[in-house]
Amino acid sequence: MTTPAFGSSRTTAAREPSRPLRVAVLGSTGSVGRSVLRVIERHPERFEVAVLAAHRSVDALARQAERHASAHVVVSGRRAGAGRGGIPRRWATDRRGLVESAGRPDVDVVVNAVVGFAGLEPSLRALEAGKRLALANKESLVAGGELLSRAIRRPGQLVPIDSEHSGVLQCLEGHPDGTVQKIVLTASGGPFRGWSSARLAGVQPGDALRHPTWQMGNKITIDSATLANKALEVIEAHFLYGLPYDRIQAVVHPQSVIHSLVEFVDGSVIAQLGFPTMELPILYALTHPGRAPDATLRTFDPVKSSPLTFEPIDLDAFPHFRIGCEAGQTGGAAPVVFNAANEVAVAAFLAGEVSFPRMAGIVEETLDAAAVRSAATLDDVLEADREAREIARRKAGRSRPAGRPRR
Repeated sequence: MTTPAFGSSRTTAAREPSRPLRVAVLGSTGSVGRSVLRVIERHPERFEVAVLAAHRSVDALARQAERHASAHVVVSGRRAGAGRGGIPRRWATDRRGLVESAGRPDVDVVVNAVVGFAGLEPSLRALEAGKRLALANKESLVAGGELLSRAIRRPGQLVPIDSEHSGVLQCLEGHPDGTVQKIVLTASGGPFRGWSSARLAGVQPGDALRHPTWQMGNKITIDSATLANKALEVIEAHFLYGLPYDRIQAVVHPQSVIHSLVEFVDGSVIAQLGFPTMELPILYALTHPGRAPDATLRTFDPVKSSPLTFEPIDLDAFPHFRIGCEAGQTGGAAPVVFNAANEVAVAAFLAGEVSFPRMAGIVEETLDAAAVRSAATLDDVLEADREAREIARRKAGRSRPAGRPRR
């Protein structure tokens, strides 16, 4: 897989569009979705909201729908035909409504900010329909990287929103394929950087939800605390940029100012820097391959930002990173299993049912117990996900299915 399949290696000056781009915001009530709407509202000449979609946050969704009155609205967590419970009749419901909204003819760009595995099928639908997919749902690539690469229909493209992968894409602009030697992704280290394995045993959900540099939803904040998030991003990088795993590295960078670095074959290194905010990579994904001015975003001051430091990842204290990278290297459905087991483990931890260190054990034991299978088709992926969740629930001692976290 090469870079142009998912983005563009062209460098194009920002220009005013002939009409505002129509944007579907899937996961509009979550932290990323709210950031997307703030960016759109600052640039009404460039963007307008075509779709708002959330899982269950009906009140928040209603407030957004009132502000963007022309938008098509979806509540994916309400079954079709069920009592509407105050939901306006014009709103669409259920998972099918979410997937179909990603392919609507009145949509130019689909921002997928859905949490977890639930984002895979909307991503596929958007690419099959020739949309630009601005992807914040990393699980789409982790579980379905090969599926997404085959799903792209012109003029569709995939542009990542994750700050690390947005940074890589920006570093690659103007550089031909075959010139990249290595990609380095950075991690803040989360709230427990420097903690020992023994100290981590007493971590409570409230402790893990206090991230030192980013404001994010609960699921991704826990993933950042365990460094499962960084393993997911390594797998993403493999699919996005076509590099083998031994040429994708991750390091701890506590200041979260440098988001990624790209080393080229001649030894030169280019880094992308910016203060921790999702609004910058969101704006870049919406305007890609151009850029647009935004006076709200904070400018960089190298003196005030110093020093910028780096550390290795502690694999003993944070085994999630090792486990996830090994799943990526195993290939097939192993990344699907890693993702599914991690979602179950995070839900169990947030519910107070398992300890912080036990999450990694649940994931590793599920990978050991799951059947070896391919991930060549959507049915393969769905079956691997289903089986992994069943195994992980047993390992976590959960008597009923853990809900897939969604926005």
